[in-house]
Amino acid sequence: MSLYNRFTAHLDAVLDVLEADGSLPAGLNRKPVTVEPPRDASHGDLATNAAMVLAKPAGTNPRALAEKIVAELEKLDEVEGASVAGPGFINLRLTDATWRAELAAIHAEAEDYGRSATGEGVTVNVEYVSANPTGPMHMGHCRGAVVGDALATLLEHVGHKVIREYYINDAGGQVDVLARSAHVRYREALGEAVGDIPEGLYPGDYLVPVGQALAAEFGDAYVGAPESEWLVLFRTRAVAAMMEMIRSDLALLGIHHDIFASEAELQAAGKPEAAEKWLRAHDLVYDGVLEAPKGETPEDWEPVELPLFRSTKFGDDQDRPIRKSNGSWTYFGADMAYHYQKAQTADQLIDIWGADHGGTVKRIQAAVAALTEGRARFDVKLIQMVRLLRDGEPVKMSKRAGNFVTLADVVREVGKDVVRFTMLTRKADAQMDFDFAKVVEASKDNPVFYVQYAHARISSLGRRAEEAGLDLPAPDLSRLGTEDLGLVKLAAQFPRVVEGAALAREPHRIAFYLNDLASSFHSWWNLGNDNPQARVIQMDDPATTSARLFLSRGIGQIIRNGLALMGVAALTEMQ
Repeated sequence: MSLYNRFTAHLDAVLDVLEADGSLPAGLNRKPVTVEPPRDASHGDLATNAAMVLAKPAGTNPRALAEKIVAELEKLDEVEGASVAGPGFINLRLTDATWRAELAAIHAEAEDYGRSATGEGVTVNVEYVSANPTGPMHMGHCRGAVVGDALATLLEHVGHKVIREYYINDAGGQVDVLARSAHVRYREALGEAVGDIPEGLYPGDYLVPVGQALAAEFGDAYVGAPESEWLVLFRTRAVAAMMEMIRSDLALLGIHHDIFASEAELQAAGKPEAAEKWLRAHDLVYDGVLEAPKGETPEDWEPVELPLFRSTKFGDDQDRPIRKSNGSWTYFGADMAYHYQKAQTADQLIDIWGADHGGTVKRIQAAVAALTEGRARFDVKLIQMVRLLRDGEPVKMSKRAGNFVTLADVVREVGKDVVRFTMLTRKADAQMDFDFAKVVEASKDNPVFYVQYAHARISSLGRRAEEAGLDLPAPDLSRLGTEDLGLVKLAAQFPRVVEGAALAREPHRIAFYLNDLASSFHSWWNLGNDNPQARVIQMDDPATTSARLFLSRGIGQIIRNGLALMGVAALTEMQ
C-alpha cells in the first residue's frame, strides 16, 4: 500500500472513531475526501479536505470538526504534527523516520513500486491506431498510437485486464481504391509504362512491392481482365500486405495489439443486423425521415425513409441513420455493431480517435449506452495532430510515401524512445510541435534528455564509487538530511500519480511527473557544486556516501518505473 493510500486508510479509521463517539453521523459519503500533497510544501507533507467536505452534511462547523480529526491523527506514530489551516483544511507533517521507511519500500518493491490493484481486474478494451489499411503508418497516426499504448500499459499497472485492439477498416470504398492502385502497380511490374498514377488512386511507391508480388503470383492473367474478376482478390492481397507493413511500423515503436478486428468480417458475420434487431426489439431503432439539412430547399431535398437510431434519447442532438438509402450500412451503423462486439468481452471501452472525429463522439456514446444498457463505461480520447518541424520550419512531405511523412523514417532518425516520450509531453487534446532538432537537443528544455540524463547521472554514481574503491557499509538512512528527504517526498508521490493518471485516462501525467522528479534530482545534485559536503560521494565519509547512493538508486528506480509505463528505456550513459 502506498504512503498516500495508507494515510487515506488512517483517515478512514479516524472518521470511524468520530462516527462511533457521535461526532459524525454514520453513512456520510467519503468519496470527496482527499489526501494529497499541500500546494505549499511549507505547510507540511500531506493535506486533507476531510473536515471541509464532511462538515456541511454532518451539520457542524468545519474548523471544529478539523480540530477533532487532528486530535486523532496526532496519535499516529508516523505523524510529527497536525494543524488546522484557514476554515478547516488539515495539514500533516510526517516524521523523518516515515520518509526513510518509504525510501526503503521503494528499494524493496523495486519495479512493482507504483503498481496497485485499484483496477480490481476490470477488463478494459483500448482501441487505438485503427488506421485505414491503405499505406504505411505516417506521423498523423503516431501520437494516438503512443497515447493508446501507454494508456493500456498504465491501466494494466493499476490492476485492470487490458485488451489492445486495432480495427481494420477493410469494408469501405478506400480499400477498393487500394485494389485499383495495386492493379496499376501490378501492370507496371509486368512491364507496362503506366506513367503518372491516375488521380484518385494512391500514388505511393510502397505499393510497388505489392504489384510485384501480384505479378509473380498471377502473371498477366488480370492485365486486361474486367475489374469484377480481380477487384476482390487484389483488395484482399493488398490489405494483407498493408497490414503486414502497419504491424512492422508499429513494432518500431514497441507497439503490439492483442486483436486485429476486421470490419469486413464483422459485416460478413451479420453483426450489424444483429445489433439492429436488438435495438428494434427495444424500440431504439425506427423507420423515419430525417429533416432536410439546413440551407437546403425543397427542390434540393428528397426525403427518404431510413432506419434511425434514437440517439437523442441518450444526449445526441438528432437521431442517426444506421443504413443508407441503398441499404448499405452507414459508418455509424457499422461502428455501432463493432462497439457492441467489443462490449461482449470488456467491462469498459476506450477509443483513441483523431480530433477530426470529434463530431461523431456523441452518437457512438449514445449507441454504446443503448446496446450495453449503460453497463459499459465508454470513453473517447481525442488526439490533436502533430506538426512536424525541422529547425522551426514545416517538414516537406515524403516523396517516397506519396503525400506524408512516414512513422518509420522518423523513428529511424531520432529513435523510438524519443518519439514515444515526446508524444506524451503534452495533453492529448493540445496541439503539439515535433521539431527534429529540439527533441534530440541536450538541454534541460528538452524533457526527453532531461529525464534520461538524470537516470544516466544516477548510474554514473555507482560506477564512480566502484572506481574509487570505497568500502561502503550498509546504508544508514539516518545520515539523510532535510534536502535528501525532500527527494524522497517527491518520489513517494509516484504511486499516487500513477493511480490518478489511470483514473483520468491521461498517460501524459507520468511524463510531467518524471520531468519534475528529474528537475528536483538535478537541483539536489547541483548542491554539491557550491558545497562539497552536499556531494553524493564523500571520500572521507563512507557512511554518508552509502546513504546518498541508496537515495540516488531509489530515485533511479522511480525514473525507470515511470519510463517503463511510457514504453521508454532508461539510459545508463548519454552519448
